[in-house]
Amino acid sequence: ALNTSAVTASLDNPASQLKNETSRPSRVIYFRIDVALRILLFVFSFVAILLIVTSKQTNLFPVPGTTFSVKIPAKFTYFPAFIYLFVALLVACLYSFITALTSLSTIRKLASRKRLLLLIAFLDTLMLGVVASAIGAALAVAYIGLKGNSHAGWNKQANAGYDKFIKHTATAIALSIFAVTDLVTLTMHSTYSLYKGVHN
Repeated sequence: ALNTSAVTASLDNPASQLKNETSRPSRVIYFRIDVALRILLFVFSFVAILLIVTSKQTNLFPVPGTTFSVKIPAKFTYFPAFIYLFVALLVACLYSFITALTSLSTIRKLASRKRLLLLIAFLDTLMLGVVASAIGAALAVAYIGLKGNSHAGWNKQANAGYDKFIKHTATAIALSIFAVTDLVTLTMHSTYSLYKGVHN
């Protein structure tokens, strides 16, 4: 049956009908960009997590005055800052996966869920703060490890022989910086889109 009331409403207000027709492509474009950014966030976070988990190395150091050597391992679990970074990236990885699925579902339904989208924009900002602070803490520890700190009694040569461990952690931090850059873009994208009324 023909919905006469809807037809009458569209004839009475053609501008509203035109706005609805033009807003549908805008929503699709928004969510496609949103999904792409969240997939990138997932990839950066996931690979960085793998690098952190595999950043292990054990070296043999001779004991002065003897013929014995001592095994001294280096693991990310020995550094609270790296544990914090691992947890932050894990949360970001799970968050990006869930929100990407949410955006894909919204594309299919072309639904306007203002409260949900506003919540996601808020969570993007919160996630940005968590990951950025974790990167800052990890960078501080990495810098001290590489350059040393005479006031703390940490010699620069203490890292000798731990090239694999250093490369893994450094690459993980670099990928984390890409992830936080992606989060900055996501936050700006969400905020601007809500401001422009893409979801109205």
